[in-house]
Amino acid sequence: MPADLLTIEVDQQLPTETDVVIVGGGIIGIATAYELAKKGVRAIVVEKGIIADEQSSRNWGWCRKQNRDEKEIPLIKYSLMRWAEISEEIGADISFRATGVTYVSDKESDIAKWEAWNKMAKPYGMDCRMLSAQEAQQLAYGTEKAWIGGETSPSDGRAEPGIATTRLAEAARKLGVKIFQFCAARGVEVTNGQVSGVYTEKGFVKCSSAVCAGGAWSSLFLRRIGLSLPQASVYSTAFRTEEAPEFLKGNLSVPGLAIRRRLDGGYTLGLAAQGRMDVTPQGLRYAFKFLKMLQERRGNLKIGIGKTFFQGPEAFYGKWSFDEKSPFERYRKLSLEPDPTLVHRLMSVLEETFPLLKGVKVKEAWSGLIDSTPDGIPVISKVDEIRGLVVSSGYSGHGFGIGLGAGRLTADLVANDNPIVDATPFRFARLVDGSKIQRPGMM
Repeated sequence: MPADLLTIEVDQQLPTETDVVIVGGGIIGIATAYELAKKGVRAIVVEKGIIADEQSSRNWGWCRKQNRDEKEIPLIKYSLMRWAEISEEIGADISFRATGVTYVSDKESDIAKWEAWNKMAKPYGMDCRMLSAQEAQQLAYGTEKAWIGGETSPSDGRAEPGIATTRLAEAARKLGVKIFQFCAARGVEVTNGQVSGVYTEKGFVKCSSAVCAGGAWSSLFLRRIGLSLPQASVYSTAFRTEEAPEFLKGNLSVPGLAIRRRLDGGYTLGLAAQGRMDVTPQGLRYAFKFLKMLQERRGNLKIGIGKTFFQGPEAFYGKWSFDEKSPFERYRKLSLEPDPTLVHRLMSVLEETFPLLKGVKVKEAWSGLIDSTPDGIPVISKVDEIRGLVVSSGYSGHGFGIGLGAGRLTADLVANDNPIVDATPFRFARLVDGSKIQRPGMM
């Protein structure tokens, strides 16, 4: 697991009965459990490995509304409000800082894209705005390049992936949520079209509702109970530096590099839209649905084949028995090697763009999976075929920032309460009922 991931005390005795079983202990599953507990709903979280040990601790730590798909804007606005107040609510520092997010560029094409997005987003009443060349130069302090413009959102911010989910998990336990590590869910029992329980490696739990929040593993989990969720996994690399001079308090994106200041005095770096997509049995199954996405990103994605064809969330396993070891126990997490070529390239861009960081050392590099949907927005939805089942997955690389809002929306659906925002854009059926797949709108 990442070296900076906090560990927490968890529960040991699995109950035989509860209201809701949440499959997956990332930020989505934990936020859902926390919100359900506030509603007085009994919930348990079962995690095949360690809480937040996969995508939730391997992302960049950006919390932004800027440049999101329009369908996500109401939910991210709510989520950022929650990020700003949650530490006081739970009595512990979840690590969020509203230090702003800024994009600058020397390319007219980038400026045009951002202008179009800001025009679209204006009716939503946000503090995002375009930057003049002079403003871009001032906000991108420390660079020696000449920027022609940019955009900024002062109320966007950052949080530490190694801290946020685990602190929220501790708060959820104080409200009565039971959390279990190394307790893989093997499948859902369905009786007369209704969830009646969840099989885990530690026993069967009777329940009337279940949430699938398994990230990159969700499609495999759902396929075992006859549901088709088109997901593709993109392998992405990021890294953090040792402690370095503070020229930046928030998050900054420049051509070829995204950088965030960390609480430990270093920086987290990555590159948007860059990654590797392996040929896998699941990938072949859903290839047609991802053609638009592949066309959009063909210059930024490496296509390869490797061990993921035979192991991990996209391999072929057939139909396992719920009373036998499942794929989720064989591969509790994927230990993926970071791309050293990308790390070297980003360090070169870093030193060229920010001379005052020349000579700074890489402290840790890592790789993780991004669970993507064909249209780049998540599924947060009930499932028509199975009453009591809610899917919250497919966050396509931007689930961390929207996670607190997504957890509330997921909890609303489970509890049959009025949803905090309209959940229609996130419905499960859009990906499987023949609806036209929309072009991904996230930048």
